[in-house]
Amino acid sequence: MTQLIKQGIARLKWFFAQRSLSKSRFVIGFLGLFGSGLLPAVVHAQDVLDSGDTAWILVATALVLLMTLPGLAFFYSGLVRSINVLSVMMQCCVVACVSSILWLAVGYSIAFGDGGAANAWFGGFGKSFLIGVGVDDLTGTIPEVLFCLFQMTFAIITPALIIGAYAERIKFMHVVLFSGFWMLIVYAPVAHWIWGGGFLADLGVLDFAGGLVVHATAGTAALVLVIMLGPRNGFSHGGSPPHNPGMTMAGAALLWVGWYGFNGGSALTAGGNAAMAVLVTHISAATAALVWVVIENLRFGKSSLVGLVTGLIAGLASITPASGFVGPVGGLAIGFAGGVVCYLAVDWVKVKLVIDDTLDVFAVHGVGGVLGTILTAIFGATTFGGLGLEVSIGKQLVSQLTGVVVTMAWTALGTWLIVLVVRKLVGLRVDPADESEGLDYVAHGERGYHL
Repeated sequence: MTQLIKQGIARLKWFFAQRSLSKSRFVIGFLGLFGSGLLPAVVHAQDVLDSGDTAWILVATALVLLMTLPGLAFFYSGLVRSINVLSVMMQCCVVACVSSILWLAVGYSIAFGDGGAANAWFGGFGKSFLIGVGVDDLTGTIPEVLFCLFQMTFAIITPALIIGAYAERIKFMHVVLFSGFWMLIVYAPVAHWIWGGGFLADLGVLDFAGGLVVHATAGTAALVLVIMLGPRNGFSHGGSPPHNPGMTMAGAALLWVGWYGFNGGSALTAGGNAAMAVLVTHISAATAALVWVVIENLRFGKSSLVGLVTGLIAGLASITPASGFVGPVGGLAIGFAGGVVCYLAVDWVKVKLVIDDTLDVFAVHGVGGVLGTILTAIFGATTFGGLGLEVSIGKQLVSQLTGVVVTMAWTALGTWLIVLVVRKLVGLRVDPADESEGLDYVAHGERGYHL
């Protein structure tokens, strides 16, 4: 009897030590201690709804949608000419609508369904339209319908990121069709491979919030699409300067705030892992922005607002895959590396390769996402202040590089095929005269400014 009492006291101490437990889970565990003669209670946290986790993911979902509407819309619109500002906003909004409906219809099922024998590659159609998914079904400690909604915001922003590459010269209907097909054929399968229990997850590829799933896919697609699309009129002469850097700054600020939900929400809990993800996200963004400012000052003797916020986004993209695996030192290091490497990539793409990636989607998001994915294998290790890896740094590097190669190859192939098909259906590029007139009026019959 004395031994049973000691066991009971020990278990009580253990439960009190778990400060992250919600009241509901504590009560269940407490009752389990005194059921069946103080036998150990089996508590499956994933089977219990946690109101704190649910509340946090609801907020995180809103924050991620804020990144596209209005964050990305403002950020991109400020960087284009005044005759195309509304077209970019229109594209961001329509992509959000198209992606939302398609995600509900089949995208979520492809990414997170149980594909049976083919599950390593494809999630199947078993959860199309969330058929069979009730309000009481859980993913971890949150409702599955909320998990679907949270992931929907990722499926929205990923094709929306590509808008920055082809802005000012693409047909509107091409944007609509390409974005829909691309989300289903490229994004959803890659999400399954890494986040849905697919073969890259089995290989140990780490991507906490989308360095590969979001940024590498969007960046690679952007590069392929603009090569097929061709440069803007006058690009060889340097193109046109941003029409409203202040609007771009406002968009970047919304993106920075929204990224708290993007990375912190990917923990799917309201605990220390989410807090650390938000901390390193913030530090990486601040570091990369300052790096960009310093480089511009050393090179040109002055620093631009557009340069600062571009560096900010580079830091956010770079830390995304690593945010749940690294500590503050990793946040600083990855932010610094992202600022330097993405700055060099912008020059490399536009000056050396002479590719008109209008708003530097590949150089910032693609390169930043890939860089962060690789550095996760280093700064995720406890030796460098990380939260720990299950394998050695060398083995993790092999897994990360495998993930990079597979993701970029599939994205490049899928994007190329989709553009070929959609170009046959509705065309690809607007006429030169329409490009000079501006897409705001030509495609939408409106003007952003009446001066």
